[in-house]
Amino acid sequence: MAIAQGIQALRERRDALAKNLNNLLENHPGDKWGADQQKTYDDGMKEIDDVSAEIKRHEGLMARLAADALNGNTDGLRNAVTKTQGAHNEGTASFRAYLAGGIAAMSAEDLSAMRARQTPDVRAAMSTTTGTEGGYTVATEYYRQLTEAMKQYGGIRDLATTIRTGTGAQMNFPAADATAEEGQIVGQNVKTDALDTGFENITLDVYKYSSKSIAIPFELIQDSMFDIDAYIQALLAMRVGRITSRHFMTGTGNAQPMGLMVAAAVGKTAASATDYTYDDLVDLEHSVDPIYRARPKTGWAMNDDSLRAVRKIKDEQGRPIFVPGYEQGNPGGAPDRLLNRPLTIVQEMDSAAAGKKPLAFGDFSSYFIREVMDLTIFRMVDSAYTLNGQVGFVGFNRQGGNLIDVGGAVKTLQMAAAAG
Repeated sequence: MAIAQGIQALRERRDALAKNLNNLLENHPGDKWGADQQKTYDDGMKEIDDVSAEIKRHEGLMARLAADALNGNTDGLRNAVTKTQGAHNEGTASFRAYLAGGIAAMSAEDLSAMRARQTPDVRAAMSTTTGTEGGYTVATEYYRQLTEAMKQYGGIRDLATTIRTGTGAQMNFPAADATAEEGQIVGQNVKTDALDTGFENITLDVYKYSSKSIAIPFELIQDSMFDIDAYIQALLAMRVGRITSRHFMTGTGNAQPMGLMVAAAVGKTAASATDYTYDDLVDLEHSVDPIYRARPKTGWAMNDDSLRAVRKIKDEQGRPIFVPGYEQGNPGGAPDRLLNRPLTIVQEMDSAAAGKKPLAFGDFSSYFIREVMDLTIFRMVDSAYTLNGQVGFVGFNRQGGNLIDVGGAVKTLQMAAAAG
C-alpha cells in the first residue's frame, strides 16, 4: 500500500510540473520567450524526467511483488523443490506431478510436506568470511528473482484497432475512394454526364507465429533458485509479442502482416538525411486531411531516439514544441504532446537515417490487428523430451495486421536519400 501511495504522489508531482510547463509556454508567446523562460523549461523537464524514472522504478517493484505473490513466493516455496538430498526421485508421485505440470500440479499434501522441509540458511558461528573458520560451510546467496534485460515493445497495440475472429479465413474490407468525384452544373434540356465510381478490396490475413521451442533439463527445473517454469512461459510470450509488434510496423505484406510504416503513404520528405525541422513536422501534420486530423486517435508515433531529437526542436517563436502531458484529476494518465497532439513511443520504428521513416502522424486506429487465438503455450513431457531428461516449451499464436484505409489516414516522414 505504501508503494502504491508513493507512485500516486509521484504521478501527481509529475502532472503538477507538466502543468507548470504548459502554462509557461502559453503565457510567453513571441518575444516574451527568453533565456529565463528556456532555463525554467529545461529545469522543469529535467525534474519531470527524474520523477518519471522514479515512477518506473516503483512500478517495476510493484510488478515484481505482484508476480511473487501470484506464484506463491511469500515463503520462498517456489524457489526450491528438493532441498533435502534424496527426498525425491523419479519414482515419487509428487516429483512426477511437478515435472508434468509444475507446482500447480502437486497435491495439497505434497505442498504441505515440501513447506515443512524448507529450512533457514545455515550460517557458521565462527566466521562467514574466512573459509577455514567456517566460511566454506556458508552457501553462496543469490537474489531469488532473475534479473532480466528489458526493452520496450508493442506501442502500436495502444493505438491500433484490435479485432478477434473465430476463424483464420481471409477477411475482406471493401473500400472506395470517391474523393475526386464531384457533380456538375447542367443547362436546361442538356443531358448530364456519366461518372462511374470504383471500389477496391483490402484483405487482412493471419499468420501462425511460434515462439520457437525451448528444452529445459530436469536438473535446471529442480535446482533453479527461481521459478524457471514461469520465467520460460513469460519469455515465450514476449518472443511472440516482439515479432508481431515489429511486423505490425515494418512487415512487408509478403507472407507476413502489412506493416503500418510500409502501408502508409509518405506525407513529407525531409531535406536532410539525418535531421528534421519544425517545418517538416508542420508539413507532415498538414499532409493528412483535416477530416482525419479531427479524429480522437490522431497523433504522433516515433521511437525514443526520435523523441529525444524532437524535444530539442523549437517553434518559430523559439519555444520547445514538446509538451509533457498532464490531465486534471488523472495523475499520470495523459500522454505527452507534440504540436498539441498526443505522442506515443513505438520502439519498432526506425530512427532518422538516409531513406528511413522515423515519424508517423495520423489516425492510427485505421490500422487493424486481427487475433484468431490466444497465445497458447505447450509444456511438453512426451518421450522425445523425457528420454533426454528434458521438459519442452513452445508457444503459438495467430495474428495479422493491415492498414485499412484508402484516404491517407496516416502519413509518414521520410528522410532524404544519402548524398552521392
